[in-house]
Amino acid sequence: MTTDSRIIIALDYADSAEAIRFVQQLDPERCRLKVGKELFTRGGPQVVEQLSKLGYEVFLDLKFHDIPNTVAQACRAAADLGVWMVNVHALGGRKMMETAREALEKISDRPLLIAVTVLTSMGERDISEVGLTGSPEDNVRHLASLTRESGLDGVVCSPREVAMLRQNLGADFKLITPGIRPDWAQKGDQTRVMTPAEAVQIGSDYLVIGRPITAADDPMGALTAIEAELKPFNV
Repeated sequence: MTTDSRIIIALDYADSAEAIRFVQQLDPERCRLKVGKELFTRGGPQVVEQLSKLGYEVFLDLKFHDIPNTVAQACRAAADLGVWMVNVHALGGRKMMETAREALEKISDRPLLIAVTVLTSMGERDISEVGLTGSPEDNVRHLASLTRESGLDGVVCSPREVAMLRQNLGADFKLITPGIRPDWAQKGDQTRVMTPAEAVQIGSDYLVIGRPITAADDPMGALTAIEAELKPFNV
């Protein structure tokens, strides 16, 4: 089953059975799902297969970062699971990203391949401590450009970076944005947030949204409210 929804629901669950119970309340025609490190480590490939059997397109968010051949084979394994999108870490460099892209190009119905640039938890001090120069935004800009030059489909970026990257990298480069909170949702531990409408308006292609939907008393009601907010943007 395919969907044109911009909404990717983050399944931040420690238990795969709980995650499956939750998604059975949703509609695979109206959202996609993100499986991250904790859920994948606990639930294994089986949780991705279960979600796919329920009709969902899955973003496998494992941020592969290793030598080129290892990352390429990991991306091939993700493709074999039938995921819709998979990511690597841009700090692995051009050769790693190009090798991963080349591995997926051999697949007829390949997943989107995107990169993470700078983790949103990293500030200027963190950037400096790992030996990088410039601000987090400078590094995001540089690594996103490298990602595009390496032939990948897009990057994950925080809301504050969407407008800059859209202007610099063009309309066809995918921008996937976490840190999305509707006005009616609690901000939680997110500090750099933006509403769904604001993010799409400045150029985000896909919105990663977790607790405003997963913690809602009525998840489909929350999803419907976000869809209504995005309706002026033909979502």
